[in-house]
Amino acid sequence: MGENLIQKVGQIAVPVKNLDQAVNFYKEKLGLPLLFTSNGLAFFECNGLRLLLSVPESEEFAHSSIIYFQVENIKEAYEDLLSKEVIFIDEPHLIAKMGQTETWMAFFKDSEDNTHALMSEFEV
Repeated sequence: MGENLIQKVGQIAVPVKNLDQAVNFYKEKLGLPLLFTSNGLAFFECNGLRLLLSVPESEEFAHSSIIYFQVENIKEAYEDLLSKEVIFIDEPHLIAKMGQTETWMAFFKDSEDNTHALMSEFEV
């Protein structure tokens, strides 16, 4: 009974107002591969995690979850996205230090005003 039933996150849904604009942002600015679009939905691949963009059917589903995109070098990823005119809320900064591992994050806005983050963990 001590075994976890949940093994990993398989898909994250992100509410959007303008699907075409959001698809462009996630594909062109973040560089995520577009798997397919269907009936007002867009699916992206993110290294084993599926990202679903959709225009919510009702207001109760119109609120965002934060997606933390893991990157190897947060400062390089930050500079790359800045060059693509991605709007950041803050610069890469230390969030936590656990033993010899540091966790760094930088939060940004997508084209639909949802907040997401880059995150990087490394040994010091």
